[in-house]
Amino acid sequence: MRFISRAIAPKKAACVSMGAIALTILVISPASAQITIPDIFGNSNSPQPSPSSQPVDAWVRLDGRRLFKITATDRNSLLQRLATVETRLRTISQQYFAGNAADINVEPQLNKNNKNSRDIVVDNQTLLTITPQDAKLQGESDVDKYAQTIATSLEQELKTAKQERQASYLRTQGAIAGGILCGMVLTSWAIRRWQHRIKLPPIPMATMSTSDAVSTQLSQQQQRNIQEIRQRLSQLAQAVVWGGGTLLILRLFPYTRIVPVWLFMVLKDPMMVGLVALGTYVVIRLSYVLIDRSTSVLVNNTLMLTQEDSLRLQLRVATISGVTKSIATLSGFTIGALVALSVLGVNIVPILTGASLIGVGISLASQNLIKDAINGFLIILEDQYAIGDVINVGTFGGLVENLNLRITQLRDSEGRLITIPNSEIKTVANLSSRWSRADLNIPISYNTDIDAALNLIKSIGLGMDGETQWQDYILEPPQVLGVEQFSDRGLMIRVWIKTQPLKQWEVAREYRRRIKIAFDSAGIDIPLPQQSVWLNEPGELSKAPNDGKKLPKER
Repeated sequence: MRFISRAIAPKKAACVSMGAIALTILVISPASAQITIPDIFGNSNSPQPSPSSQPVDAWVRLDGRRLFKITATDRNSLLQRLATVETRLRTISQQYFAGNAADINVEPQLNKNNKNSRDIVVDNQTLLTITPQDAKLQGESDVDKYAQTIATSLEQELKTAKQERQASYLRTQGAIAGGILCGMVLTSWAIRRWQHRIKLPPIPMATMSTSDAVSTQLSQQQQRNIQEIRQRLSQLAQAVVWGGGTLLILRLFPYTRIVPVWLFMVLKDPMMVGLVALGTYVVIRLSYVLIDRSTSVLVNNTLMLTQEDSLRLQLRVATISGVTKSIATLSGFTIGALVALSVLGVNIVPILTGASLIGVGISLASQNLIKDAINGFLIILEDQYAIGDVINVGTFGGLVENLNLRITQLRDSEGRLITIPNSEIKTVANLSSRWSRADLNIPISYNTDIDAALNLIKSIGLGMDGETQWQDYILEPPQVLGVEQFSDRGLMIRVWIKTQPLKQWEVAREYRRRIKIAFDSAGIDIPLPQQSVWLNEPGELSKAPNDGKKLPKER
């Protein structure tokens, strides 16, 4: 008999499958023989593992049902005996199913070669020999009693198997299979509806203020992780519904009942490893949710902090969250791998011992990696810089794009990504920690009225600080420090403007633009570099210093 089992979600396809099942069952002859499926996966069951000094056993099956156990002294002998018994049972059952007789004669008889053993004879055909070892393994000391129990059970199972091949029984099982298939379709549809209804609405970014940007980002990450967990669990539920329903349908019919047994034997280890992998993935995602939730609470609980400290804390959150998630991912992957090996029957104690020894060797051989990790941990703990800061490290400088326990990655003004091992970072100049400063040197010519120029420069800064567009960027009124130095470009006026982090360049550009416009209106020159050169006549060089006359040649 051909039994088609396909996981078809649409209702029309499900109805077609039900019709095919019913049609196949109705045309089956009640006297059909049992299908002989090639033993491509080995024996129908595997011997139970036992110490070498003890016997091993295995089940003899009919249509996927367990009948009785047989034993042997070793695995090879057991496999040979199991193959012989199942071949005889297949031949006997096919003859019985093809005949018209409803009864079958199964009885134990004395073995001619060994008086302590009993033969199980089915319609004058010897199926197997029951040994005292078989009876002892099942906790039965009397071989006759145990042989009679097997004979009675075998006779009942053969009658049941023939009854299950009748057309009326198959029609009933076909109706049950159709009901199961409809239930699978409805359950799958309900799961899809549930998955669609539990989708979390996106957080409206337009209603969020700038100070809540980090909290909003963490909330979005938390929602994505929760949605990912629900999606994977929904996929697992769909697989359980269709896989489990298909196996239930296969077990309804005697011709396909052995298929789930073989599938379980072949796919047992991959299924267990897959479940461990899925569980590990879900646990890692849950750890992401907990990390995001904890950091969100930390960010939101900043009422007692100043605005600068609060903004700085929000900037650090991305760094702390990323590093913590990396550690959680590595830990989850390691634990999941060990659990998978344990499920497969591998003794993980030697692995753990060897891993510890290997870890010691690696730690001695890779001291730079350990230095990187320690220095990276101290950088994060001491808040030397975080993702989003602009720093200078030696001859390199740029925006911190990535920071973990091993490396720091910067993006410079030319767009180059610079990777620096944390152990190489000795001195760091953070240009955006809590607040920044625009440090300006404004040149004016020597013949300019210095007091008027200072007042003009100060008024430009105060005017800029009073505008709505710039007052959020400028934290304090600009400070005009005065004349900083006399240079070849003229008088250098130094100005400090305290700004929000990373806003100093934008403020400085606008301030310089306004200085140029104001100087042009006031007639104040911004001088170019200049110098004076004095030349002597050739004859004058031999004269005494007091007699020489220096003539100005060019200025």
